[in-house]
Amino acid sequence: MLERRTDLALEARELRAGASDLPGVSSEEGRAEAFPLTTVRVTSQAGARALGKPQGTYHTLDLTGLGRREHKAFPRAVKALAGLLSPLIAGERSDCVLVVGLGNRAMTPDAVGPKAADRTLVTRHLVTMAPSQFGSFRPVAVLAAGVLGTTGVESGEIVKAVADQIRPKAIVAVDALAARRLERLCTTVQVSDTGISPGSGVGNHRFSLDRESMGVPVIAVGVPTVVDGATLAADLLEEAGRDGFDPAALAKGSGATLMVSPRDIDQRVEDMAKVIGYGVSLALQPELSLEDLEMLVE
Repeated sequence: MLERRTDLALEARELRAGASDLPGVSSEEGRAEAFPLTTVRVTSQAGARALGKPQGTYHTLDLTGLGRREHKAFPRAVKALAGLLSPLIAGERSDCVLVVGLGNRAMTPDAVGPKAADRTLVTRHLVTMAPSQFGSFRPVAVLAAGVLGTTGVESGEIVKAVADQIRPKAIVAVDALAARRLERLCTTVQVSDTGISPGSGVGNHRFSLDRESMGVPVIAVGVPTVVDGATLAADLLEEAGRDGFDPAALAKGSGATLMVSPRDIDQRVEDMAKVIGYGVSLALQPELSLEDLEMLVE
């Protein structure tokens, strides 16, 4: 039997028949800076098993308007993301936060993490070396961890080693995800307080980054950049009303290893990485304006 793949809690809930009655799972709709926002909460182990997601809160922000270049879409998207992240990042202003960009910079659909890291304001060294000028900033360190295939080291092991050295009070991890629906590729951002598994978007579940492994809260920011080929084929056949197709055959066929991304993935990843980098920076340095960030980061 074909199990349709998705890393989005919103879609996992949609896939479950009678999702409104799932024990320990609740969902609510809202808006953030005029963008649609769906929040799924998994509040029990029964809910976690039913949804296939760890217990926690999952915010899914729909930024479709950003791709349409709606009026002031970019600043609104940055503020919306910062507003979701701020309550999840606990601690005092003096507490260090480590921002980690997960993924492979050489593969565009997997590069959203490293590119977001490039757009995040780094302040830890400034606060340490020039406290009189930069003491009001929150100390922020940024790491683009790379992937096992290019470093020979698990991303989680690198992050753990750095975290043990600089002792952040929280970690913000950015990574690419897989979605079920094409329309959600590079148009949605999922923010959760459950941590993340590097490589999950392409099926490589390895060393997880979460409170248990890192010893501090891990806030995950994910952008779906790919759709599993078999999942896409099954959904398209169902939408077309094709009867008699065998989902199990799709799961075993060549499409089972195929990942699909938009043809304009380069620009979409750049756009989403900038929103995330700026959104994370604004959440960590709320006294700054978007104009300040553009001057300091670019």
